Amino acid sequence: MASNEFWSALDRLVATSSPVIDRPRGSPHPRYPSFRYPLDYGYLPGTCSPDGQGLDVWIGSLIPARVTGIIVTVDLHKPDAEFKLLLGCTAEEAKIALGVHNRGSQAGILVERDESSEKE
Repeated sequence: MASNEFWSALDRLVATSSPVIDRPRGSPHPRYPSFRYPLDYGYLPGTCSPDGQGLDVWIGSLIPARVTGIIVTVDLHKPDAEFKLLLGCTAEEAKIALGVHNRGSQAGILVERDESSEKE
């Protein structure tokens, strides 16, 4: 599958589910109240991620909020690995979200959508 087909498939997946923001920008983490969410964070109902919950999403400021990237994470404390969809995130917002996953026992890598390859 070509990369543009991959991103289009993710866009179709997101289009089938309205994101639920259960942790709005600025809200505290339920178990770590000193941590505040720098962007809206939530999930896609009706989808399933490796932890058995809906796919996690970071939601940025771009409209429409199509998939702009993915953060692949590893948490050695849990231990688990999963990915977070970035919806409508600018490059700066993507870096902010990535920073959340690169601390303590966590590590993350950002896979950004290459808009230029989709226009060819």
